[in-house]
Amino acid sequence: MNVESSTPPAGTIAFQGRPGAYSDLACRQARPGWATLPCVTFADAIAAVHDGRADLAMLACENSLAGRVPDIHALLPQAGLYIIGEHFQRVEHCLMGVPGARLSDVRRVHTHPVAMAQIRGIIGELDLTPVVEFDTAGAAELVAQWGNSEDAAVASSLAAELNGLTILRRNVEDAAHNTTRFYIASREALRPAPGQAGTLTTVLFRVRNAAGALYKVLGGFATNGVNMTRLESYMLDGSFAATQFLLDVEGHPDDPALGRALAELAFFSEVSTILGVYPGSPFRRTAEQGAAG
Repeated sequence: MNVESSTPPAGTIAFQGRPGAYSDLACRQARPGWATLPCVTFADAIAAVHDGRADLAMLACENSLAGRVPDIHALLPQAGLYIIGEHFQRVEHCLMGVPGARLSDVRRVHTHPVAMAQIRGIIGELDLTPVVEFDTAGAAELVAQWGNSEDAAVASSLAAELNGLTILRRNVEDAAHNTTRFYIASREALRPAPGQAGTLTTVLFRVRNAAGALYKVLGGFATNGVNMTRLESYMLDGSFAATQFLLDVEGHPDDPALGRALAELAFFSEVSTILGVYPGSPFRRTAEQGAAG
């Protein structure tokens, strides 16, 4: 069963951001018909699942341009939730203004600093003054409140719809491949059956303080023919001497090859925890086909 294409009973899915944020859009695309719950922080979104206000959390973990999302690396290991799926959301920035505004009216553009760095082309073309705001959807809310045709926001098409704004130009991002990957997290682990193609496993581990420990951990995946799709390292509790790793690999822990690799990882690690076993997104196959073509 594929998580993104299944049709479970409608529930509530929490995300970090304002209504209309790209995370909100990701929730609606991954779980059509579900209610979305905006949260101020990732920790709040995780807490919403714990206390029953939400059934799932949509947690951004990495972006093709900006890289990893640091908050998730810090929060996910202690979250007490299980990764049950992934979702890839294409980031399509729209320049939007108040109803009746024309492109020639715009003098200032408001958006999140990361988004601002991704729209240099339109800023230069229209000679706009960039004004940094706390997030993309929040910028859309502000422009709607001000009602000034000289102010425009860059955000998702959903943010324009929710705030009654007019899209002046679509796809104003400089890079066409801007995509954010999300983990879908739940209170309960929902593992697919062993042997299913496209299954992913996410593991958190910390190697022993010994020469060659990381080499031996990773060597187990190589010798067993297990493909790693992601490996991230980050400091533990601010210490330069302690490093944790977050690893995504193809396969199910009950598959013989991955089972042997994980046993070797556990032997050479101080701590190792499986954060989730889940179906990979169809986006992966599309991206692989595009790269091969």
